Amino acid sequence: MKKLLILLSITLLVAACGPSKTAREARKTFNGDWTLSSVTYPNNAGEFNVTLLNDVSADCFEGSTWNFISNNNHGTYRVQGINCDGGERHFMWSIDEENTPEGLYDFLLKPTDENYKSTTGNQGFRLNLRSLSETQMVWEQTVSLDGSPFVIRMNFSKN
Repeated sequence: MKKLLILLSITLLVAACGPSKTAREARKTFNGDWTLSSVTYPNNAGEFNVTLLNDVSADCFEGSTWNFISNNNHGTYRVQGINCDGGERHFMWSIDEENTPEGLYDFLLKPTDENYKSTTGNQGFRLNLRSLSETQMVWEQTVSLDGSPFVIRMNFSKN
């Protein structure tokens, strides 16, 4: 009985520490090439000068191509366009476990150099993964604008 109790405790501990089946499936769905098709600001009208990921303007991100490698959580994105500091950027990423009753996930992205060493002092960005399918993905980030929440939505399509 004692051995069975110890074995059961170890099994529960291992299961609790590993990612859920749903999170693993989400990681697999991320794998591959994506295009950031649009950046929108739900419930806000007007034009906004937004810099994403402390990198370049949202306008430069529209049309950017992203590659996610799920077996090592590395990736790249490439921005291009007129008046944009174009080129390839590297990052590390992960999906956190569910964070709401609706089953949404936090998506974590940390900019790196080409050797995947942090370029931001080990700081990154926490984005909300609003939806994910085999062909579409939506991220949201809520920031403060004039003391009020301001949502930035990034809409991706799989290539």
